[in-house]
Amino acid sequence: MKHASAEIIREYGPFADVDHVCGVTWDGEKVWFACNDKINALDPQSGKVLGSIDVAAHAGTAFDGEHLFQIAEDRIHKIDPRSGRILSTIPAPGAGTDSGLTWAEGTLWVGQYRERKIHQIDPETGKILRTLESNRFVTGVTWVQGSLWHGTWEGDESELRRIDAQTGEVLESLKMPEGVGVSGLESDGGERLFCGGGDSGKVRVVRRPSRG
Repeated sequence: MKHASAEIIREYGPFADVDHVCGVTWDGEKVWFACNDKINALDPQSGKVLGSIDVAAHAGTAFDGEHLFQIAEDRIHKIDPRSGRILSTIPAPGAGTDSGLTWAEGTLWVGQYRERKIHQIDPETGKILRTLESNRFVTGVTWVQGSLWHGTWEGDESELRRIDAQTGEVLESLKMPEGVGVSGLESDGGERLFCGGGDSGKVRVVRRPSRG
C-alpha cells in the first residue's frame, strides 16, 4: 500500500448559515454540498454559493448526470436539481447510519460509517447488490477512473483511501493533517477530490495523485 500526506490545494468556506458539511458531489460545473437542511451549489472558481435546495440533507450526496441523490436520515431522495422537487425515495441500507454516497456503473454506492462497510445498491429499489468491508470508519465514497475511494474519520485522524472494489483491500492512503476531518467525498473525474469538512463548515480540495 502506498502512503502519502494529502495535498490540500484549496479551501472553501466557512459559509454563512452552514455549521456542518455532510455530503458533497460534482455535476461537472458546480460542487453541491449538504448541510443538514439544504443542499448548496458552490462555484469552484469564485468560491461563492450560487443557490440552494431546501431538503433534508444529513449525509452523502450524489449526482447521476441528471439528478441529485441525497441521504436524509433513513431514506435516499432522488431530486431534480432545477426545481428542487423530490422525484422518488428509496430506503437507505443503513437505516440512518449511512454516511457517503456516490453514483457509478448505474448504481449508488453508500458508505456505512461505524459498520465500516460500503454497499452497492439498486437506485430504483434500494436493494443491496454487493458489500465491501473496510477496517476503518467509512465517511465519503467516490469513484474516479475505475477506482473506488473513501474517506475515513476516527478521532482526530482522517484519510482518503483508494481500495480494490472487488476485495476492499487498501491500495493507497492519503493522510489528512491532524484535526482535519473528511465527511463527504467526490471526485471531479480528474485530479481534484472534493472533501466535506464536517463541523469546520468547509469544503476542501485534495489533489489526487497521478498513478505511477
